[in-house]
Amino acid sequence: MGNMPATNATAAFGSPASAAGAAASANFDTFLKMLTTQLKSQDPLNPMEGSDFAVQLATFSGVEQQAQTNKLLEMMIMQTGSSLGQVADWIGKEVRTARPVWFGDKPLTLDIAPDSRADSVTLVTLNESGREVLREEIGTGEGQIDWLGRDDMGQKLADGRYSFVIESSRAGEVIAKAPVGAYVRVAEAEVGPMGIELIFQGGGSALAREIEALRDPG
Repeated sequence: MGNMPATNATAAFGSPASAAGAAASANFDTFLKMLTTQLKSQDPLNPMEGSDFAVQLATFSGVEQQAQTNKLLEMMIMQTGSSLGQVADWIGKEVRTARPVWFGDKPLTLDIAPDSRADSVTLVTLNESGREVLREEIGTGEGQIDWLGRDDMGQKLADGRYSFVIESSRAGEVIAKAPVGAYVRVAEAEVGPMGIELIFQGGGSALAREIEALRDPG
């Protein structure tokens, strides 16, 4: 909830873009009135030079562009603030993601969905660098499993962030590969260059639009 006060502040005091947009629009209206007055009152025997008129038009265009740019910026700020408010309630909940998630002293919940044609299924575990560290033969059923993070010798893998891939095979040949979603708790949400970003407990992150599912902690 740490980001919510910033959103409320924007709502209470108004955005800088809103004030700038209003000022630019007012200047634009004033400019139009001044230009109209100037054209009406000019000396017919000594009208405005073409170059002078071009300068006026350039100024006209610049003011108009500033007003439109500020309006667009204001819309973007309002949209971002609204989106951040929508995902604020996700903090403290668990989301399902195919991104690397933290594994420590508790099992991870994985959502398994093998190819329906498979007669054997392998769960492949990758470390944060994307290197394969474990392969496990699992059943062909679909659903959630608790991943304990134990190697072939029964030893627990080192604490760290891991991601998962499922390989579906038939008659000894791999027929499909797919990322596996794992549940992880959301620690915070922030605005990033690509949109609303969720920061996971233990590190790692994903864009809000990449999240596959949401649930209360088990």
